Amino acid sequence: MKFNTKMPLALKPFYNKELTDAANAFTQGHLKQSWRHLERAHILGQPYPFEHSYVHWKMLLFGIHTKNLKEIIGQISRLLVGGVKSFVGEIPVGNTGGANVPPLQPMEIPEDLLNIIKTNTKDETTN
Repeated sequence: MKFNTKMPLALKPFYNKELTDAANAFTQGHLKQSWRHLERAHILGQPYPFEHSYVHWKMLLFGIHTKNLKEIIGQISRLLVGGVKSFVGEIPVGNTGGANVPPLQPMEIPEDLLNIIKTNTKDETTN
């Protein structure tokens, strides 16, 4: 069993950019665009406990700010188990993390993110 503890340094800027873009879009009132960036951050951060849990926290806050009860409930449950599943390497690869998709459903990773993941996680033995 592989334990993930740290996101590779080369991957962090891409993850952080998605979070920043999500915050900027939200501030400008572009809610769909903001959510899309959170989903992309989720895909990048999903294998790593802290980053995975942090995206679910941001999704919970999004649900609270938009008064979306389904999202709030869905994110609370994901916050409780998401980081643990990342730590032990038991994640549904590509899942976008929102309450609008089943939490254990693997999904296709967008081509650009797949390329980012492949080129920035080559040496994962340093985790």
